[in-house]
Amino acid sequence: MSKENKITSTIVIKIGGSLLGSEDTTLSDLVQLQNNGVCPIVVHGGGPVISQWMEKQGATPHFVRGLRVTDAASMDIVSAVLAGLVNKQLVSSIQAIGGKVLGISGADGTMLQCKILDPELGQVGRIVNVNSDLIVTALEQGYIPIIAPIAIEVDENWSPTGTILNVNGDTAAGEIARSLKSDSIIFLTDVEGVLTTDKNLLKEIRKTEAYKLIQDEVVAGGMVPKVEACLRALDSVNEAHIMDGRTSHAILGFSAGKNSGTRIH
Repeated sequence: MSKENKITSTIVIKIGGSLLGSEDTTLSDLVQLQNNGVCPIVVHGGGPVISQWMEKQGATPHFVRGLRVTDAASMDIVSAVLAGLVNKQLVSSIQAIGGKVLGISGADGTMLQCKILDPELGQVGRIVNVNSDLIVTALEQGYIPIIAPIAIEVDENWSPTGTILNVNGDTAAGEIARSLKSDSIIFLTDVEGVLTTDKNLLKEIRKTEAYKLIQDEVVAGGMVPKVEACLRALDSVNEAHIMDGRTSHAILGFSAGKNSGTRIH
């Protein structure tokens, strides 16, 4: 059995689906963080890839309030793409550059426990509990957990029903960071950060300001779950940032104290 590592600084990093497969420095940054003694926990998306595979199967993606409607047939594609194709591509890519990684999903070890969010959305979950045991074990053994955002449904007695649910990756990242009381959480996306209606970057936002930006629809679309996840995580996390994952060495820059993107505090 390998020697356990002491868990020191932890950082939850959400990689957006639009960044997957791009020629950037995100994966090498993760390996460098690991070499520097930081414990990254990665939650990845994969929405564009899911839509591509649905279309290949003759299915048309449908969204309600920005969330993917997921019937049983769609759930098969979602779980296969997220926990299979996307997750293992990330794992193999990071291993190829020297990282020690473990690819898992939120359904493993009953990590992400959910109830149905809204019957109109089908098999889409609302996270009610995070069991972080598997994540902690992976970190203690020196692995970077690479987590696919699918979850397990639980009944009123908190027992698994056997049903897999689709969950929003941003929400999953926020709940995991909150559960672990991680030092920080970063959302890597394909925009600079949170922008005003005039497309100016908001470098810092207080929690009260963030709620008003959502209410006034300055924060809209896919940025809403990111900001909401930051606000949720800040109950127990020191720092929450939304930044441009296309920027060279964005993660290492953040780790070194470089200010970029939007900080919510």
